[in-house]
Amino acid sequence: MRRLRNRLAGALLSVLALSLTATGCGGSSEAAPGGGDPTSSPAGASVANRVEPLARRPEPRLPVTVPSADGERVTVRAAERIVPLSGSLSEIVFTLGLGDRVVARDVTATFEQAAKLPVVTRGHDVSAESVLSLRPDLVLAETTSGPEEAVDQIRAAGVPVLFVEAAKGLDDVGPRIGAVADALGVPSAGKELTRRSEQRIEAVRGAVPHGEEPRVAFLYLRGSASVYLIGGKDSGAGSLIEAAGAVDAGAASGLDKDFTAITSEALVKAAPDAILVMSKGLESVGGVDGLVKIPGVAQTPAGMDRRIVSVEDGVLLNYGPRTDQVLKSVVAQLYGEDGAK
Repeated sequence: MRRLRNRLAGALLSVLALSLTATGCGGSSEAAPGGGDPTSSPAGASVANRVEPLARRPEPRLPVTVPSADGERVTVRAAERIVPLSGSLSEIVFTLGLGDRVVARDVTATFEQAAKLPVVTRGHDVSAESVLSLRPDLVLAETTSGPEEAVDQIRAAGVPVLFVEAAKGLDDVGPRIGAVADALGVPSAGKELTRRSEQRIEAVRGAVPHGEEPRVAFLYLRGSASVYLIGGKDSGAGSLIEAAGAVDAGAASGLDKDFTAITSEALVKAAPDAILVMSKGLESVGGVDGLVKIPGVAQTPAGMDRRIVSVEDGVLLNYGPRTDQVLKSVVAQLYGEDGAK
């Protein structure tokens, strides 16, 4: 089953990774600086391009044996040279305060502290040779990481590989932090970071304006590859949209798959009041002017009002320690600074 999931997820993620590579593997150059309480950033500001580590740096207590999401049990004897195979997992390790132990990154790890690390993915596919050349003592992988042959090659070399369930929504923030923290021998830090993350998310949710419940469609766009998709029930954006006090227009219109090719009929049926996109995807179609030229977009309420919500690719669906900032940015762009669009 993991082979099938890897192939299905890889097709979409490869397009994302290629676009990130083409744009320098980075987030917006206008991202707000890190530090301090992210909930204090101005409405509509970009998500900070830095992670905020815990105040106290934990000391791993190893060895530990922990369950892996692929059904195996993994014994971690050392965590001096860590290779996380996704931007989200990198973000968790750095925010736990152990970023100085990370020796490589995935192409989607776009935050500032990880920017100078060597990339060990090729179009998002893991390069076993690149990973092994860095002599890691632990590899952290998503259940969508692949190809499976590369992961098997890393394991065959004697390197522990811990799989973490891929993020699907807000409920995954705590469990994913906990899984990584337990594997690194810092469970108390994991609990602390989980509390901090969940409290910040709830603070943003509590400030969402009541009453409107706009319909929001998540569009996945890669103009250079002619990829134009609308998210459905399993796109991964649903819980974020709902936390922002909105309705997932794709799912509400009956789209049961994760993504469906955009058609005028699908957009008319979804009838979004606003459109959620990744920033590089929006750039790839020529910005808002190009977006409304996609067949069907201009005929939606969102297209008519040019009501577009854009969040950096490398963080939008991470569901990790910066998700409160993502949610705040979505809410601010969706309703406006005064709470009403």
